[in-house]
Amino acid sequence: MTNAQGHTINWDKAIARNRDALLRVLAALFAMAGLAGGVTATTLPRHLHNHILRILRAAESAVRRLIVIAARDLVVVVAPRKQAATTTTTSTTSVPAVAALPLLDPRKRFDFRPRRRRAKSFPRICVIGVSEPRPIPEIRIPTPEDAMDATRLRRRLAALKRALDDLDGHAKRLARWRAKRDLGLNRSKYVSPMRPGWPPGRRKRAFHAVDDILTECHALALSLEREDTS
Repeated sequence: MTNAQGHTINWDKAIARNRDALLRVLAALFAMAGLAGGVTATTLPRHLHNHILRILRAAESAVRRLIVIAARDLVVVVAPRKQAATTTTTSTTSVPAVAALPLLDPRKRFDFRPRRRRAKSFPRICVIGVSEPRPIPEIRIPTPEDAMDATRLRRRLAALKRALDDLDGHAKRLARWRAKRDLGLNRSKYVSPMRPGWPPGRRKRAFHAVDDILTECHALALSLEREDTS
């Protein structure tokens, strides 16, 4: 395949280069989250949690686009869905499923309801000589040092690491999703794993190396998608 300037794109080289860059970003996120060296942090300060999350959103979008590129030539045959047979046996033990990186971008949510306004005053009604004014409620303002649960953040980091370690396996997942989409077996109503417009985590002004990685991966995936639909 060639780009707009007529140069041939080396897809394998592009995948390897961006994968290595994302692995470096992920290693830094693991260190910031306190997951390096086998240590598990249960909570993180609010400012650190939010900082990691900002980088993680862009990294997840970049990896999804690498998966799209890796699945460019895969063809998977999916059998039509069979009706599940009824069984009377029950299992008493279950193994929790390992979280996997979602293949589809989270779609934008549009809320046309009026913005909720919060009261800036508090009524203190009382009867003189009979009752005392109601006490003013204490409103706690969040601070950057508040401890936040890091469980979900750790799972997302682990899922991203597994996706980078097994791009071929996730590419097969995407190929199966596309095959089921063509057969009408998908529960999802979306046609493409990438949402229209800018990818999740994209920022107008880059503040981290992951922003440039996402820009390149998104451009490569878009060029590949245009070629497939042309």
